[in-house]
Order: sequence, then structure tokens, then C-alpha cells
Amino acid sequence: MTEAALDRDTRILRFLENVHPYDSLKRETLTRIAGVFLERRVPAGETIYSAGELLEGLYLIEHGTVEITDQSGVQVSILHGRNSFGERGLARDGMAVTNARAVEETRLLLLPADEFHDLIQNSKSFSRFFDRGRSPAKERRRDLSTQRVADLMARNPITVAPDTGIQTAAGMMRDTRVSCLAVTEGDNQLVGIVTLRDMTTKAVALGLAGDTPVSQIMTADPASLAPSALGSDLLHIMLERKVGHVTVTEGNRIVGILTQTDLTRFQAISSASMVQEIAEAYTAEEMAKVTGRLPKLLMQLVGAGNRHEVVTRLITDIADAVTRRLLALAEAEFGAPPVPYLWLACGSQGRQEQTGVSDQDNCMILDDAVTEADMPYFRKLAKFVSDGLDTCGYFYCPGDMMATAERWCQPLAVWKRYFQGWIDKPDPEAQMLASVMFDLRPIGGTHGLFENLQEETLAAARRNTIFVGHMIVNSLKHTPPLGLFRGFATVRSGEHKNELDMKMNGVVPVVDLGRIYALQGGITEVNTRARLEAAEALGTISHSGAHDLLDAYDLIAETRLKRQADEIKADRKPDNFMPPSDLSDLERSHLRDAFVVVRTMQSAIGQGKGMLS
Repeated sequence: MTEAALDRDTRILRFLENVHPYDSLKRETLTRIAGVFLERRVPAGETIYSAGELLEGLYLIEHGTVEITDQSGVQVSILHGRNSFGERGLARDGMAVTNARAVEETRLLLLPADEFHDLIQNSKSFSRFFDRGRSPAKERRRDLSTQRVADLMARNPITVAPDTGIQTAAGMMRDTRVSCLAVTEGDNQLVGIVTLRDMTTKAVALGLAGDTPVSQIMTADPASLAPSALGSDLLHIMLERKVGHVTVTEGNRIVGILTQTDLTRFQAISSASMVQEIAEAYTAEEMAKVTGRLPKLLMQLVGAGNRHEVVTRLITDIADAVTRRLLALAEAEFGAPPVPYLWLACGSQGRQEQTGVSDQDNCMILDDAVTEADMPYFRKLAKFVSDGLDTCGYFYCPGDMMATAERWCQPLAVWKRYFQGWIDKPDPEAQMLASVMFDLRPIGGTHGLFENLQEETLAAARRNTIFVGHMIVNSLKHTPPLGLFRGFATVRSGEHKNELDMKMNGVVPVVDLGRIYALQGGITEVNTRARLEAAEALGTISHSGAHDLLDAYDLIAETRLKRQADEIKADRKPDNFMPPSDLSDLERSHLRDAFVVVRTMQSAIGQGKGMLS
């Protein structure tokens, strides 16, 4: 080795010793790596690489400034000495996903692609630093609450036709040693369920003849879940509705059955016991004692390593149970409703994304047969439920987006006019209201009042390109907190000065993107992660774009939840703000990269591309 080469390697070695994650490598590895780095001198204004090009390796700035832009030319980052770039493309297919240009004369070190991948494979610290994804699912804690119903259910359930005699059905239950039979027509179309309890309390107790058809003793429209539901949904529906059998359906076709016996190998988690307590409560004050344990539940769920979408789903399930119980208590006090109605949640409850900080956003759809004389009943019901929710810690919406407001307690025909008006004239208020109302989810009442409204509204919205364009512009008002010089844009003044707003600048930009993808693809899902997954399946966003955005969303959402859990652990009231100084260098680097992905996807949808390839 020549003296010049030795001097070069020594210079690079000394530089790497002060750059993470190279400073964590073993000495012999670091010395070897210093010798394989290539040097590049790039004049000011020259392009280093363009999106879509094959990357030579990982770039590390020794001296100078580099501008990173997305495929639309929008700046996403300004990098200086000791910053790396190009890792996202290398970690995927080796093709650049951004553009890189030298702002001033810049000296770069280039780690060849094969050396980069070798370090990813053989160095945990190196892999941890450059792996922007999340932990593998198999490393996550799994229990009943996080299991998919599809993994728990008994498949190929025993079925009978509605005209099957009860004696024949009883013999089938005895011979197959099952406690229930699904009653079906045609191609496994579910019409009801008959259980051993039905046999004893209805057939035997009433002395029915053996040839009496099971349709006379079956439970029509039984409790049912989709295969994608969680084990927590199963526990909650069993405890809240006091049933021991739950059918699993795709559309109206039965694919499985779950019974309490199927669950004996699992231990019920605290969220299920909370739902049970709520279902048995008779006052809002009793329920408030249960919801008072929500902070502890959140802390435990986060501490156990559950994914953010599982944590927020379980937290939201509690709010749903409280709402349904308050509706039942209201009907018990005021009598049966004069016409069918539906209580819906919007906002974070509608999306099943509630955290430790939640207000209430709700509304009511009334059957078109409602008269003015009926309205006092629904006003009393709305006040009863909203007051009860406030007692339980779901404080009143500052914007009065509640069923107690006359505007948000209307017949179905009025709701249809609302949505059509917002679509036809997308002014700023219409955009805001449409954004909120596109997250509607039925909670209690007659669900059929919503089905056609949702389908018709999505179809009308998709046809109106001007409305979609306005919604896209509106969605871009919330931007990730990215500052220049690889820093963060924190809150500038007030109580949370110099902190990151992990809600409005963190998760909300992704929520907005998910809503736009749902609008473009006619997706009926309201949960943000489910919307992103559905958008990928439909091709609304590319596979690689969806993968990056899901990883980014997971990191942002879990960072927010962890912060709230830490606040609760420290006996402080959780909020959505976080000082960047509370994060390690590694965490800051990963979080910033996640924000860059979100900004890139915003830029793509703003340019009309809708995807990142």
C-alpha cells in the first residue's frame, strides 16, 4: 500500500470513528471498511443520482451539502457532513427512490452496495440503524386479544337446513359432539344458529314435536364477526351480548363458528373484563370507574409490545361499549324510539384509533319517517349519551361535532343532501366536514340506515374530480414537522414550544392520505392502516409506496403511543407533544426518515400521481 493510500485510509478511519453507526463496529471491521470506501468529489450543482437509477452504494458526506428531492422535485431534506443517503433504495431493490444533488462542492465517501448489504447481515448495530422498518410480527407479543378470528375459529361448521327436524338436529349435535349448528340455505348462506340451550329451553321445555323445524327455535341474525376481526372483538361481543356462540361470516356466507370452549386455552385480557363491567353497569358513574383504568390499560398494552393498531383498537372498543350501554340505558329510561335511528362515531373513534387523549365526535341518522313530534325524544337521548360519555372522560367536542347539535341529528334524506352539497360545492367548510364525515362508523341502532348512504356518497365523490382535487389540497395542509439541516420543525410558541406535535404533524398527515386513497378507490374501510392496505391491493398506490408509507405510519404512531405511555408511567396526563431531545440519535434519525416518506407521498398525490414507485 502506498503512503498516499495509507494516509487516505487513516483519514477515512478517523472520520468514521466519529460517525454512527460506524463507531459501533469492531475495530478490525472498521479498519477494513475504511479501506473499501470510494471517494467522490462532486462540483456544486451536479446531480449525484436521479430517482430510478441503480445505486452504486451508500453515500456518506465527508464535507459539503446535498439536497434530496422527491420524484416531483420537491425538497425533502438538506444534508451535511456525517449524514448518509441512498439507504432506502439499497434496502429495497437497489434503485434510487429520490434525487440527490450537490448544493456546494461536496466530498463524498461511497460504501459499495455489496459491502452495505454485508454489514446489514452481519452487524446488528448497523442493521438497526439503517433498517427503517418495524420489528417482525413474530417478535410481537401474541395473545387472544391480538389473534385473528380466522386463526381461532372452528372451520367447516356443521350445518342444517331450516326445515330440518329438531330431533334430527339434536342427534347430529350428539353424534358430532358440538354445542351448536349453523342453519343455512343455498351456498352456506347463514340464516340462524341453534344451540343446546335452544334445544332445552325451547324444544324440550315446550314439548315440541320431534319433526318441528329448527327454524322455529333457532336464533335468527346471530352474533357474527369477519375472519379479519381480532380476538378482542370476540371477547367483547360475547361479554357485551351475553352469548356463548359467535358465527364467522364472509358476506352472509358462514365460514366458521367460535364458542366459549374454543377460548379455554387463552386467558382473557383486561380490556375484555372492562367491556363486561361496562355492559353490566347501570349509570355513567359506574362506567366512569371502569374508563378511569384506560390509562393503565394503554400503558400495559404498549409495554407488552403490541402494535399501535391493536392498542388503539382495544382502547376504542371500550368507548364503543360505553356508547352502546348508554344508548341501552337511554332507551330504558325514555322508552323505545319512535322510529329507527343509528348512532355513529367519527374522528378517531370512527377510525378505531383512539389513544389516551380523546374527545367525542358523533352524530345520529334518523329514519325518514321521523316527525317533528318525535324530535324531543332524540334530543333527550343524544344529551343523555353525550353527557354520559363526558362523565366517562370522553369530553365534549370543542367544535360541537356531536349528536346533541341539531345539525348532526337529522333524517337520512337530510344527510344525503349534506353530502351531496359538500361534494357539489367543496368550499373550505365543506372540505372540513367531508373529511370528518368520511370517517363515520356505526356504533348502535339500525345499521341499514348507513349502508346505502356510504356507498352512494363514495360513488358521487369519486365522480366529481373537482371535489376530489379540493380534498387533496385540503389534506396537504397538515405537513410532517421537517426542518432544514436534517432537523425537526417544532412548535414555535406557547405551552409546547420546541416540541413536536405528534398528532397534527405526525399521524394526521397519514390519516389524511388514507382518506384520499379511500375516496379515490371507493374503499369503505375507515381505519387508516386498513385503508392503506386496501389502497395497495387496489393499485391506488404501488406496492413499494404502500410498504414505505405503512412502515412510516407504524413508526410515527408507535412513537406517539410510547410517549403517552411514558407520561402515564410518570404520573402525568398524556398528550400529543414530545420534545425531540427525549429521543436518542437513532430514534430521531428513524423518525425523521418516516416524516420524509410521508412528505414524499404527499408530494406524489399533490402532483396527481397518487403513488410512489
